[in-house]
Amino acid sequence: MIGTLDPDQNERERQLLEVIREQGGTPETIRLFRDLILSHYRTYGRDLPWRRTTDPYRILVSEIMLQQTQVERVAARYPEFLERFPDLESLARAPRSEVLLAWQGMGYNRRAIALQKTAGRVVDEYGGDLPADVETLATFPGIGKATAAAIVAYAFNMPVVYIETNIRRTFIHFFFQDREGVRDDEILPLVEQALDRGNPREWYGALMDYGTGLKKRTVNPNRRSASYARQSRFEGSDRQVRGKILALVLEEGTVTGEQVITRVCEDPGRVRRILGDLEKEGFIAESEGTYTCR
Repeated sequence: MIGTLDPDQNERERQLLEVIREQGGTPETIRLFRDLILSHYRTYGRDLPWRRTTDPYRILVSEIMLQQTQVERVAARYPEFLERFPDLESLARAPRSEVLLAWQGMGYNRRAIALQKTAGRVVDEYGGDLPADVETLATFPGIGKATAAAIVAYAFNMPVVYIETNIRRTFIHFFFQDREGVRDDEILPLVEQALDRGNPREWYGALMDYGTGLKKRTVNPNRRSASYARQSRFEGSDRQVRGKILALVLEEGTVTGEQVITRVCEDPGRVRRILGDLEKEGFIAESEGTYTCR
């Protein structure tokens, strides 16, 4: 179970923490660190659906879905999305309303549009073959450097160096035990030193799972990161209202502004403002006070 250490692994972690505190990130402590992370993964690693494939399209979908969304929620929706859109071509050519409907429950609906736009570009500009290059992938909608590197590592098993929240958490826990305000540019050299260049796919999966477990069994080390920021409250937020409005338009097909105001039970001025934002961003279209999905 993620978040659990057996007595032997718990003792190994305790001893390694002590050694790193004394010696820092030496080649030997890096080796011991890698051994511990991989040992934990081979005992407790999660069986996630995107880990059963190396298909670049399926890895792309999983990485976009996993942005700011819990693994459990993605694992539930991922197979359904792929059943509806089994390849880049089907996703690229689908009506936007169908893509957004399939995305419901995932949140951050911009990601669905970005994913579809990326699929279109890959089909139209790259013959349907996802580029195995971080710099190129980072130019696609919704894909930053970290997501691009993750795609390259998991889909193509290439030894790229990158950092995200679980990787950051793991390295801060071990190598910055008494530090506050730890910067990513301090962590990245250690990420590069520790990288298993023979099998980066397994290594990054192991780091992800260790970082997930750390959050469950200790005070979150990422609070000591210079880039740490608490996630804004969802309940009552514009993001929550946006989701309700978009779900209503998708469900009804066509709806008037007054119907939206009545159904979502929010301040009329706020609803009209958010309707306007959704229209500007390309989620919905308005004609004479009636809204539809684009």
